[in-house]
Amino acid sequence: MKRTIILFNLLILSLFCYAQQNEFIIAENYFRNNEYEKAIQLYKQLYDQSPYNTNYLKRLITCYQETEQFTTAENLLTEKLKEKPNLTYLHVVLGYNFERQEKINEANNQYQIAIKSADQKNSYGTLIAGLFKSYNKLDFAIEVYRKVMANNPKANYGFQLAQIYGEKGDFEQMFQSYIDLVDKNDNYLNNVKRYTGKYINDDSENENNMLFKKALLRKSISNPKDVWNDLLAWLFITQKEYNKAFIQVKALLARNPDNLGKINDLGKISLENKDYETAKKCFDIVIDKTNYPKDKFNAINNNLKIAIATKQPNIDERFNAIFKEYGVNNQTLFTQIAYANYLTFTKNTPQEASLILKKALTFANSKFMKASIKLKLGDVLVYMGKFNTALIYFSQVQTEFKNHYLGQEARFKVAQASYFKNDFKWAKAQLKILKGSATQLIANDAADLFLTISDNEPKDSIPSGLKEYAKADLLAFQNKNDKAIAILNDVIKNFKGQPIEDEALFKQAQLFSKKEQYEEAILNYGKIIALDHTGIYVDDAYYHIAELYNNELNDPEKAKEYYQKIIFDHPSSIYLVDARKKYRKLRGDNI
Repeated sequence: MKRTIILFNLLILSLFCYAQQNEFIIAENYFRNNEYEKAIQLYKQLYDQSPYNTNYLKRLITCYQETEQFTTAENLLTEKLKEKPNLTYLHVVLGYNFERQEKINEANNQYQIAIKSADQKNSYGTLIAGLFKSYNKLDFAIEVYRKVMANNPKANYGFQLAQIYGEKGDFEQMFQSYIDLVDKNDNYLNNVKRYTGKYINDDSENENNMLFKKALLRKSISNPKDVWNDLLAWLFITQKEYNKAFIQVKALLARNPDNLGKINDLGKISLENKDYETAKKCFDIVIDKTNYPKDKFNAINNNLKIAIATKQPNIDERFNAIFKEYGVNNQTLFTQIAYANYLTFTKNTPQEASLILKKALTFANSKFMKASIKLKLGDVLVYMGKFNTALIYFSQVQTEFKNHYLGQEARFKVAQASYFKNDFKWAKAQLKILKGSATQLIANDAADLFLTISDNEPKDSIPSGLKEYAKADLLAFQNKNDKAIAILNDVIKNFKGQPIEDEALFKQAQLFSKKEQYEEAILNYGKIIALDHTGIYVDDAYYHIAELYNNELNDPEKAKEYYQKIIFDHPSSIYLVDARKKYRKLRGDNI
């Protein structure tokens, strides 16, 4: 019987809670739709049922204020304070009620009562600060948060303070608050990076970057910690000053060998951004200090990439030295793939590369490793013009890894090889699948090639230039850029006025840039713009001209001119955000 009564009471309570929640949802809908009179009836009922629920009370007071029932709101708050004088947060609400009536003195009196209550270790201190923030009384909110933290050293409202300083535009104090937060607890490091990252950029002269750096340096002097090196390294990486970041991560490594991963990560970032000197310093340290063979060989391979990119004269000797020291075996498979790639695309000796990869397949014991080798072998065969054999290898990977990145990459290579051999129908079929289901990078490449074929396919057996363009594309794939440029000249001349013309001009401009013939590239981009001011390549042309002036020709005024054309003439361009950022940087604005 007793158990039945308990269950009955629980049922009644749950029904009551459900009904109350339903009423609150309806009241909130009225509130959001500015139907305050209707909302008042429900909030009043909810408040009478739960007089200690601050949300109900605050909503009810707001509704009274929005309907200019200030006296009713005042009476309710005054009555509540007489009944429960320890609810000092209500003085903030009452103060704001006076402020809405422009009774500033009365408002400030109430605010001061609430603030002083925080000195008495009032348990409502956090609520008082939050109410001040919600009413945009930011200085009062800061004052109360600081009082609460002073009374309770374990309390940490650094995030709240930093956000308030950010709202005030006081970025110096904002950064200081974030740094103080990390000073109290290193576990906040990643969160601080995420929030701080919204205010800094890759410009080391940007005012916010300098403020953050100064705050870090001050703290690192007054209270040295590894976390300050970490944050400084992160800032320098953001500013693309990888050599400065290296100094910080190297200092971290000197104090703790577990920080070798940070050196490795910096090496990868530096390599990706073509700071080869810093990247090599990082990978040299990894090779020397790591206990993990995988990390060691990745670093070795990355150093080989750097040697190839910087056109060092002893590349073959470097590869052979590695094979002599570690053997041609399962351990050096990625190095063998890298060597095959170098032999094919840099030395133009694909036959030798093919033999190396076929041998590598015989001792690869992972299906993923075998797939990687087959994809590279397929590339080598495409380079040699052996499309059908290449398609066999690509198709094997595609079949085995249907829903995997490797399978998507293989499908794209099938499409690309089919395109090179002028089987445009089959290439389009593969690309159509990839456009919506592949990873972003492959999907973008697939979409670009799909559009190239679709826009330029021959109709009614009338030549469109697509076959010649595909031949030039193959030569570019083979790094035979001069021959590709020559064929593209013929396409531009023989198919003038046809859709393929701007494609050929754009492809040729990219090859000119690759050969560091920047003026010729700009001339081509200019021809694209002149062809059709609304053409699909026009915003690409403006952006690439701006980038060449900015990064290669050291002409910031010209760069600004072309970034500006994207900002004002092509507001829907995919380059808009980047163009605006770079334009402001060149103009000296703080972003």
